[in-house]
Amino acid sequence: MFFSHNNRNLIANWWWTVDKVLLSCVSILIILGMLLTFSASPAVATRIGFDNYHFIKRHFFFAPMAYMIMIALSMQKLKFIRRLSLVGYLAAATLVICTFFFGEANKGAARWLLICGFSLQPSEFVKPFFIVTTAWLLDGERRHPEFPGKLLSFSLFSFTALLIFCQPDIGMTMVITAVWLFQFFLNGMPLLLLGVFGLIVICSGFVAYFVFPHFQIRIHQFLASGSELSYQVKKSLEAFQSGNLFGRGPGEGVVRSSIPDAHTDFIYAVAAEEYGVFLCLAIVSLYMVIVIRTMIISCKDNNLFIILSASGLAASFGLQSIINMASTLHLMPTKGMTLPFISYGGSSILATAIGIGMLLAITRKNVHAEDKDDI
Repeated sequence: MFFSHNNRNLIANWWWTVDKVLLSCVSILIILGMLLTFSASPAVATRIGFDNYHFIKRHFFFAPMAYMIMIALSMQKLKFIRRLSLVGYLAAATLVICTFFFGEANKGAARWLLICGFSLQPSEFVKPFFIVTTAWLLDGERRHPEFPGKLLSFSLFSFTALLIFCQPDIGMTMVITAVWLFQFFLNGMPLLLLGVFGLIVICSGFVAYFVFPHFQIRIHQFLASGSELSYQVKKSLEAFQSGNLFGRGPGEGVVRSSIPDAHTDFIYAVAAEEYGVFLCLAIVSLYMVIVIRTMIISCKDNNLFIILSASGLAASFGLQSIINMASTLHLMPTKGMTLPFISYGGSSILATAIGIGMLLAITRKNVHAEDKDDI
């Protein structure tokens, strides 16, 4: 009776309007992440001086928290999501600015803030809030032609890209740029203008190559072959060869113990070694279902905010997944980007949960029924 169609309480209404396919796929990814953390993290924890269960305990703390945040956000109305995106963006951007003064340096970049014993990466939280805020601005111009939504969107993008680029975080800057261009294209950007922006992005990549040594090193490592491959990529490819089709079995991986970032950037290689190609394909399928289904649902709606925000969040989610898996397979330069919901990382899983929570709220059935022109 609690979940009856006739029941009007918040939870029953959410249950009958949320997209259960998206919810199920995300839930499976979170469970897989908890399972793979058991295999991938103990060796890493021991190597850097922590107890075997250090990362496991932290991941099992953050994963349920992220799931609850996601469910709570998925119950909200569009008005709340828009307000949250603006407030969240301002807060996250402020914290990113703080990293320039108080940030902890790691691997050539100071992107983390130490808060209550936990390392927080504010740029992870900028991304989902930026995407929804941009969609709101572009939709605002459609609703009110006198409102300079495109100009404000471009200004917001320029500020955000510059902020992330200066950390420096080239990969995150490229993701934000690609998603913003995608949203602008859906909003009706002329192909010529899109080409101009693409040329600017390419030129920015060349500038980054000569300005940031760590970016240059990663490009050289990607272009290398044989014995010149980076240690992590070598071990990752060995893990795929070791796992073959069916894997060595849970906890039986050998190569995983020698991969430095097995619990974060290269957890996909751990999945390949212990569970084989079939689990890897299943993971890819889950990401594909989430992205493609979101695109289909959003494009069926005539609400521009829903189309731009849902498509942008899905594109960001899918692009981050592709970057992680492709770098693991040496199909693109390595980029310290986690595999959504599967890799260890408190900031990553919480920020991803916020993004997917807003996505689930935006794609609910009849979510725009009470949508108004005001904020």
